[in-house]
Amino acid sequence: MGVSQSWTAAPSAAERARSVLAGAWSCAVTAESCREELVGAHTVTEDGRVLLEVPEDSVLVTAAICAPRGEPSAVLEFADVAPVPVRKRIRTRLWMSGWFTPENGGLAFRPTRVVLRQPSGAVVVDLDEFAEATPDPLVTAEARLLTHLADCHADAVERLTRLVDSDSLHGAVRVQPLAVDRHGLTLRIERARAHGDVRLPFHRPADDVAQLTERMHILLAQASAASCPRALQRQRTDGDG
Repeated sequence: MGVSQSWTAAPSAAERARSVLAGAWSCAVTAESCREELVGAHTVTEDGRVLLEVPEDSVLVTAAICAPRGEPSAVLEFADVAPVPVRKRIRTRLWMSGWFTPENGGLAFRPTRVVLRQPSGAVVVDLDEFAEATPDPLVTAEARLLTHLADCHADAVERLTRLVDSDSLHGAVRVQPLAVDRHGLTLRIERARAHGDVRLPFHRPADDVAQLTERMHILLAQASAASCPRALQRQRTDGDG
């Protein structure tokens, strides 16, 4: 049985990019001939500029000052990593090329090109949309929510598979919560040699954790009323689940 919902929206590419920025704890910076891995060093302004705290003697400061005019001075790379152990844990990569300028003892980066790479492919994000977009309201709570769901409510995850088309569950050996945003929950379905993702949309967006809890209860109620997928039943009978 598939999911029957009227709300099918998903985050835009610009919103997804801003969410990656808001949720990432580290980034890799390439400037001129140098590359640095920074942890806990970046913040993001409302218009999408990235502010980096770096030592005064960092080679990035020198590269920013000496960068030739008319050319991007650096590339920033961010990885969005699933908080729950799954295959291929990097869900999305974000590349930003642009300019560094010294600011308040650190570096301010203004992007001139933003590229988001998701499993469906790479997307060039419109800069105006990127500047105006906001991160998903659940992004800072997502890791805690997903790990709690996976570690403490495996029965609920299994119940949610009743909302997944039986063909998607054929040969499944494990199902884990992969991602959640204000529009829906994504499950990772792992098979012996492959995997796939299935999205369960909410009936309306969730703007905070309290609303997310209500949306999840509705999904679980729908799952309880659904029949168990045949593919999953075969999996249990064969001892693979």
